[in-house]
Amino acid sequence: MRRVLAAAVLTAATTGCVSTAKPATDVIPETDKIVWGPCTDVARPDGEPPAEQDATVRCGKLSVPLNYAEPAGEKIELALIKLAATDQKKRIGSLLFNFGGPGASGVDTLDQAGKSLGTLRTRYDLISFDPRGVERSSGVRCGGTADLDRFTSLDTLPANARTRGEIEAANRRFAELCGRDSGKILPYVGTVNAARDMDRIRAALGDEKLNYVGMSYGTQLGAVYATQFPENVGRMVLDAPLDPTVTFEERTLAQTKGFQRAYESFLKDCVKDKCEVGEDVAAAGANVEKLMNQLAARPLKVFRRELTQGLAATGVAAALYSELTWPFLESALGQALKGNGAALLYLADTYTGRGEDGSYTTQTTSFPAVTCVDTAERPDEATLRRTETASLKISPLFGGAGSGALCDVWPVKGSDEARKVNATGSAPILVVGGKNDPATPYEWAPRLTAQLKTATLVSYEGEGHGAYLSGSKCVAELVDGYLLKGDVPERGASCPAA
Repeated sequence: MRRVLAAAVLTAATTGCVSTAKPATDVIPETDKIVWGPCTDVARPDGEPPAEQDATVRCGKLSVPLNYAEPAGEKIELALIKLAATDQKKRIGSLLFNFGGPGASGVDTLDQAGKSLGTLRTRYDLISFDPRGVERSSGVRCGGTADLDRFTSLDTLPANARTRGEIEAANRRFAELCGRDSGKILPYVGTVNAARDMDRIRAALGDEKLNYVGMSYGTQLGAVYATQFPENVGRMVLDAPLDPTVTFEERTLAQTKGFQRAYESFLKDCVKDKCEVGEDVAAAGANVEKLMNQLAARPLKVFRRELTQGLAATGVAAALYSELTWPFLESALGQALKGNGAALLYLADTYTGRGEDGSYTTQTTSFPAVTCVDTAERPDEATLRRTETASLKISPLFGGAGSGALCDVWPVKGSDEARKVNATGSAPILVVGGKNDPATPYEWAPRLTAQLKTATLVSYEGEGHGAYLSGSKCVAELVDGYLLKGDVPERGASCPAA
């Protein structure tokens, strides 16, 4: 699950809600098949040859109802990608991935992550998709480059009435743009409908059961699927789990604590050997605080752009998702302290989805669209101010009102259906939670496991958001053993830090 930036508070201008029609009544038309072909628009930031040059990597489209309450009505197309199993004679079936967000492109991410999933690919066709409202699947759009640049660069410091007023005004403007540009799709982008889409994908692939790996937000999507379609669950892994029952206030405070804890761990690691940020933890922390205050007063010029305090904080948060990016964060902060903000701005752009050409992915826009439809909660002003005050005490760098402020002004009605999960009657589900995960705090892992009546929890002692791709051999062996052989780990299983 993505961290909610304090400034990311949006709205739109349509009404509607998630369809609650019983999933089991769906009749999937025979004409709704996936047509596979070359991948022509997959993002390849690593500079490797385009995916279409590899005949084992194919892309496709699948038509699904925009509104499941009207299955014969208007359709939208979901974009998919397939990495064919390398050992077709021993092929188990398909394995569907959702890598999180909400708002991340599964098509782009699976193409980039394919090499790290080689063990699973020997036996499975690896499948992912852009969920509805994301990128190629009727992606939510809210204005152009200039609009998004203004929105993502908003400062969160100093935490005073003027800053708060600027954020609130920007949120309302952003919301108007979302409604103007994506009003038709906004009521239907929630997790309940995305889960129904996944069952359409399962059927179109010709699989009797859905084998699935969900990471971060993908754990909520998986949990909702297992609750709607328990009889169709095959082998399901939920890594870096979200507790769907938490309130906006609880989520904001938990994530603020998680990122602050990860930030402190980064500083402690940094000062072990000639840290560019400071000679000890106290000095390094003071230097970063001074940098943020300076940026709030005067942003750093970076070519034709500026590194604001808000973007700098975003860049720091982005690098805390994985221990592997800590060295780059050290260098970026060190350069910014010397007046060069390019590397820190680059980190912020990776988080907001901004490309070098100024174009944005839907990371910034799809997140609030899905988040706000997935709950009927709309916190009042008193709750927002209480949340903001408490989170700023935990961390001035990462604190704020969170996504509750965004959804408070979001005009599309939400539903609590995606917050109620149980998976009663499903096959065994594997939940993996990291003890030092900044974005989905560990306490959410046992909570989700308890809610899912068929789940078993594996705990990971290391740093970072997500355990399966963390480099932990222990976690990889347990997850692979379950997905490839059906071996469910013993209750209470845990893995040391990688």
